[in-house]
Order: sequence, then C-alpha cells, then structure tokens
Amino acid sequence: MKKKIFIIVGLVLVCFALTAFYMENSKNVTAAPQQTDKGKKTYKEINYPTPNIEEDAVNRVEGVILHHTAEPTVKRSLEVLTSTKKKVGTHVVIDTDGTRYIMCEPEVVTYHAGRSVLNGEEGCNFFTIGIEFQGNTLEKPLTQDQIVSAIEYLLPIIKKYHIPVSNIVTHEMVRNAYKELYPEKKCWGKVDITQKEYKRFMQALRIAMTSYR
Repeated sequence: MKKKIFIIVGLVLVCFALTAFYMENSKNVTAAPQQTDKGKKTYKEINYPTPNIEEDAVNRVEGVILHHTAEPTVKRSLEVLTSTKKKVGTHVVIDTDGTRYIMCEPEVVTYHAGRSVLNGEEGCNFFTIGIEFQGNTLEKPLTQDQIVSAIEYLLPIIKKYHIPVSNIVTHEMVRNAYKELYPEKKCWGKVDITQKEYKRFMQALRIAMTSYR
C-alpha cells in the first residue's frame, strides 16, 4: 500500500514539474494568428505609397527582409520612407497596434536593403520585400499585434511566391553577408531588428505556417 502511495505521489510531483516547465518556456512564445476567412483581414490596412521605387524593374519576391524603423513615431517613419531626399522605402510599415501601412506591392522594387547579399546574390532590393516594424527593438520588443499582423500579411505572400523560411532574414544579416564578401568596401547601416526579436518572430511564423492553407 505504501509503495502505491509513493508511486502516486511521485507521479503527481512529475506532473507539477512538467506543468511548471511548460509555463516557464511558453512565456516567450508568441501565439500564432487565428485562421481567418480567405481574404479577410484582422488588422487595418492603409495605402501610403512611397515614391522611392525602381520604375522599370520587377521584384522576383524570393525573400523577406525584416527591419525596425528606429524612429520615435509612425508618422516620422512614414515621412522618412516617402522622402525623395533620403530615397529609402519599404513594402509595408507595421505600427505597434498592428496597423499596416502599405507602401507598395510585393512585385515593386523599393530601396530598403542597400548594399546586401542573400544566398550569395547581391542587390536584395530586386528579389526581396521589406517589412518595417515601427519602433526600436533595442529599446522595446515587438508587440504581439505587430507580430500577428506581420504574419497575417506574409502568409499569402509566402504561399504565392514559394518563399523558403531560410530566405526570411533581418537587414543586419544581409548587410553582414555583403561585408564578408567585400571587406574593403564601406557598408553603413543602423543597428536593425535584434536577433532575439527575429527568433521570436520566426518561431511564431513557423507555428502559423503549419496550419495555413
């Protein structure tokens, strides 16, 4: 009888330990977005075209580059990304509440990557799309709304263009690849989305991809 009691107590303690372990390790896991009806959008989209595009080029859409704006407000970010003096752009800006500012369609080439290399190929502007998260991930993590909204935006694009997960990277990653290829050349760029937030986003994206049809 005592042996059975010890076994039962042991099993209960194991269950408590496993539950505690799961709860601790699930704190940093961002939930995948709910599956919605085809074409239905959870987050608001606002068309906000950028003039900074390559008129006579077509984007091959083989990858995705993640950025953060490093600007204090979304208004300022949009001003920078539409400035003809700065000549930088992106495909979408995602505000902290999940609102998406669509600056151009995926097939459009815009200037978000600068000097960059992905899979040994230079000029990522011509075969990737850019996603700008409003804010600075060195100071604050991405919001839940930003992650879910970006995934909602990306899933149909990934499916349509057959983008491999390995081609979804950060600006810093493609810039560092350029530096490795051309160590003698200058390649300036702001510190972009952190690896911690990148890994957090990719974890949520992979979960969402398993159920997306």
